[in-house]
Amino acid sequence: MMNLKLTLLIFSFTIFSTASVAIELNKIHLPDMGDSSGTLISPAQEQELGDAFFRSLHQQLTINEDAEIEQYIQSMGKRLVANTDNPGNPFHFFIVLDNSINAFAGPGGYIGANSGLFLLTEAESELASVMAHEIAHVTQRHLYRAFEAASRLSIPTIAATLVAALIATQSPELGQAALIAIQAGNIQFQINFTRNNEQEADRVGMQNLADSNYDPRSMPTFFEHLQQSSRFYGKGIPEFLRTHPVTVSRVSDTRGRAEQYPYKQYPDSIAYLLTKVKLRVLMANNSKNVLTYFKLKAKLGTSQQRAVARYGIALAYLKKQQFNEAKNLLITLSEDYPNQPYYINALAKIAIELKNYQQAINLYKQALQRFPSNKALKIDYVKGLLKAGKPKIAKQILQTLTEKFRKHALYFELLAQSYADLTQMAESHRYVAEYYYAIGDTKTAILQTKLARKSKPMNFYLKAILDERLHFFIKEERQRKEKQ
Repeated sequence: MMNLKLTLLIFSFTIFSTASVAIELNKIHLPDMGDSSGTLISPAQEQELGDAFFRSLHQQLTINEDAEIEQYIQSMGKRLVANTDNPGNPFHFFIVLDNSINAFAGPGGYIGANSGLFLLTEAESELASVMAHEIAHVTQRHLYRAFEAASRLSIPTIAATLVAALIATQSPELGQAALIAIQAGNIQFQINFTRNNEQEADRVGMQNLADSNYDPRSMPTFFEHLQQSSRFYGKGIPEFLRTHPVTVSRVSDTRGRAEQYPYKQYPDSIAYLLTKVKLRVLMANNSKNVLTYFKLKAKLGTSQQRAVARYGIALAYLKKQQFNEAKNLLITLSEDYPNQPYYINALAKIAIELKNYQQAINLYKQALQRFPSNKALKIDYVKGLLKAGKPKIAKQILQTLTEKFRKHALYFELLAQSYADLTQMAESHRYVAEYYYAIGDTKTAILQTKLARKSKPMNFYLKAILDERLHFFIKEERQRKEKQ
């Protein structure tokens, strides 16, 4: 049995350890914190490891695929990264659909936050404080200074080990089983993160918040929320909170630093409020309860807060398949707030559910004329086109999306469906293979690539691509098995 002792290489929201921070308001000039030799991991290897980590993550956790939710978290992350000392660093931000309170940074700039943590936040700046803390772990290269202990492991093995460690913070039994299953051959793999790492991530993260026009006071405020929430768990406190307690010292240190910044108001963006509503409905176990919750909210607060609550009511009706009730609310919201694409998108989705495909297509066309750069609208439009039996247009729109999105599992899934509907089965199997590889299932990727090679129509160019990818998949699967 492999003896793995991991102190969460993935940083798993390491804001819970103590730190003693001196107040420094001057601009912090960050040093280049590479590995001690400077040759441990190249940028290409770093990205390869990050991609492998994200693929492995899909096998164990539920990664959000809602285009609007992803667009929001990516937008927040991009805003924060733009105000770091190295804005060219590659990052990818995502939401894990899990009600436990967690966030983590993995290799290659992959940063995830659980839906449970998102819903615990009471202000947008609180969520930003979490993301800024995790970004600081990456920019300060805390991860790679810890990698030297693991330099003998292959990239697939390290990626699988990272995911197993993450799962262990949420389910110790599953995590231990996953660690045992990796079987890396009696390697002692130990990675520790020091109090200095946390001190640095707090300090740099808070500066990033201020530079990005988020509230620096949100960091200690969210620590306090976590501290209060942990009191109600009793003996059933999650493993993560048991091993990383919120301390009075941590709150005090960050509060003292935050108070040195000038005070001003930081209103929440409408995108934050609506995304939070979407997650609350999506993660609700009881549609009746969430409907009651938003009906009460719709009677309180400002006109904007009441409108957001009405959006929640509409989504709850949509989840219950009460389409007419949802539609009536969304029509009113769209008329009252014509510059809000969330309402138009929801209306179009209802039209699709009711098989009013032309109405949905018209709504998406009108919306994209007004919001041409809205990626979420384009993705949901593609889904609508495929349901409406218009795969050719769907494929054309997919090919206009950014190169970064064209590496996502959802892109491959939609492109594979487009080709299947066009009866181009070789291309369809090709992209089904890429979809399975993107979610960490290399065995099925191999099978689908073999099916693609037997399908028609086929040409020399496509055959060469398929042969190269098949060779790549088989080699990676062989490496994975050798480590078991």
